[in-house]
Order: sequence, then structure tokens, then C-alpha cells
Amino acid sequence: MTDAPPMLETRDLARFFDVSRPPLQRLLAREGKRTLRAVDGVSFSIPKGTTLSLVGESGCGKSTVARLVVGLYGASRGDVRFDGQDLHAARRDPAQRSRMQMIFQDPYASLNPRWRVLDIIAEPIRAFGLVKGDAAQRERVAELLTQVGLSPLDGVKFPHEFSGGQRQRISIARALSSNPEFLVCDEPTSALDVSVQAQILNLMKELQARLGLTFLFISHNLAVVRQVSDRVGVMYLGRIVEEAPAETLFTSPRHPYTRALMEAIPDLDMSGRQRIPVGGEVPSPIDPPSGCAFHPRCPLANDRCRAERPELKPHGATEIACHAVEEGRG
Repeated sequence: MTDAPPMLETRDLARFFDVSRPPLQRLLAREGKRTLRAVDGVSFSIPKGTTLSLVGESGCGKSTVARLVVGLYGASRGDVRFDGQDLHAARRDPAQRSRMQMIFQDPYASLNPRWRVLDIIAEPIRAFGLVKGDAAQRERVAELLTQVGLSPLDGVKFPHEFSGGQRQRISIARALSSNPEFLVCDEPTSALDVSVQAQILNLMKELQARLGLTFLFISHNLAVVRQVSDRVGVMYLGRIVEEAPAETLFTSPRHPYTRALMEAIPDLDMSGRQRIPVGGEVPSPIDPPSGCAFHPRCPLANDRCRAERPELKPHGATEIACHAVEEGRG
């Protein structure tokens, strides 16, 4: 066992957004302020060299967590520690800031269409002063393009000259250009065809093994998550309801919501087993239910679930926030 701190750790992380109407309209309508609780108390840690994935339905807060972790949003509550150091202190130090990068979801929107690939990839190199001189920068960009499976000659081209998968490879090369140790991947394959997704995922796994990278991977695609993750956290309405080793989560899901997600995976073996879909709609994060947020849709809910919000508690290698599991009702 090692006493080294995790690469990334969050404690009771929360982010609220004021979505109120303008003051005059609120006054005329006699309504108060409205707060959207996008993330409401998320805690996890990621050991160095491993991948934690966050999954859940659209709007559950997983992309907001990604932006909190890299400092694009400030936290309303809680804190983030990067390699044992407070995130705010780390972000003020250029040497620390270069150790963390983000790969965005849409390769069509995240690359400047007016810049050549050479300039796009070299921007972090120039910003952090990692390499001196234009010739050395071009050499480093050529090395990065080769590393992600593209040609050094592609540096003179513009983003529109590439396919979606190739653009995402350029995004990965840009993220790697500052020699990071930690990458936040916000649904990096969701805009790509399935065959191209596999290529990008294999590339990311290969780079992780070769460079010792640590990943926070955001996705709603369970097949993708199973392929890349060491641990998986399942989010519902701004909170983690279950976190477990990847294979444990997929073979023995415990939380009723996690089970519902697994039920949605197509049964390719055509086993004929009965599936029980979850009824109802995801509640609004502006007006979340009392107690457990999942109780209006949960077949195991009782009065305690409706009144008391469950906390993440260890059950072997798994952490679960569920009164039903705790009481053995599931």
C-alpha cells in the first residue's frame, strides 16, 4: 500500500445556479428566487494512473462536475484537491495548471476553425513556455500528431479538412501537448460513429498505459464506460448514488437506479429474461423531491426514503446511497 495522495479528490462538492427571473418580473409574479442544484454534494477520489467514470442520464450533473474539477466553474460548496493541493492554489501555479487538461465533447466546436492544426496543438506549449523556438515547437507538434495516429504533415491543414474522429485525435494531441498527468474527458466519443468511438477509446487506453495518465471520464454510454473504467460512479440528480469497481457494478448492481440503467442495455444474448422499466420522469433539479431524490420512481421506496436523504456508505468494495440496500429490502 502507498500513502501517496490520490491524483484528484472531491469533498462534498456542490454547484448551484441562480435561474430566477429578473427582479421586476419576480416582484409582479410574487415569486422568490429559483436555484438549480446541478451538483449537490459529490465526493470521490481517483488514484494515480486509474480511470473513474461518472455516468447517468442527461442533466444529472456529470458535465458540471467535470467543469468544477478543472476550474471552469467555482464551487458553491465543498472543495477539490489535486495531487494533495487545493485546486485554487494549484490553478494559480502554471507548473501545476499544465498537469491538468480537458478533452471536450464536440470536436467540431472545440477547435478554432481559423487556425491551422499546428497552431491549435502548439497553443498550450506556447502558453506554458514548455519549448523555446518555432522549430522546436513544430518538432513537438509533429511528435504529438504521430502519437495520436495522424501524420506530421497534417499540421498545415485546417480542422474542416478532417473527419470527426480525426478532429478528436487533434483535441487529444492538444490536451497532451502540456505533458499533463490528469485528463478530464467530457463525453469525448459521443459525437462520433461507433466504429470511430472504438478507435478513440483504444487510443486513450494505450496513451494511459504508456504515459501513466489519470482519467476522469464522463459518459452516458455504459458500453464505453465498461471498456475504459477502473471504477464507476452513477449519478442521479446531482449526487452519486453508487460507486464501485467497473466489473462489480456491471455484474452486481445494487442501487435500484443502477439496476434500471443496466436494464436499459440491449440483451444481445436474447436470454428472454423479464425487464422491469422504471416509470416516471427525472425530477427537476430546481425543485428536487424530499428525502431520496429517486424515491418517486423507486419500486423499493418507503416512508424513510421519502423523508431522509441517504448518504454514501461502504458495502464491501461498493459505496451506495440507498436506505433499501442498507435495510436489506432490495
